[in-house]
Amino acid sequence: MARILRGDIRWADLSPVRGHERAGLRPVLILSHDVFNERSGTVVAMALTSQPPHAGFPLTLELTTRRLPKRSWVKISQVRTLSSERIGKRLGRATPEELAQVTEGFNEIVGA
Repeated sequence: MARILRGDIRWADLSPVRGHERAGLRPVLILSHDVFNERSGTVVAMALTSQPPHAGFPLTLELTTRRLPKRSWVKISQVRTLSSERIGKRLGRATPEELAQVTEGFNEIVGA
């Protein structure tokens, strides 16, 4: 499998889940750094949705990547550590500016 890189948008199998977690095969944004992804066998990622959000930033951020099949938003509150085995085909990449905004939004949520 190709290296999983920070900023990649990839398919991931998020099932099984509990409660309000995002489920099924869906795109995720990879947040963890490349070295972590390579050495740990896991990635830190946030789920994407094509459903228009009920809440804006910092809970969601629209991505402008043209290669995505649908208009998409990062669910900033839906952060998960996933086994690399759950990660599939690459769909695109977030811009450095989008990654910075996602990080900023997450920091607002957790109070960093």
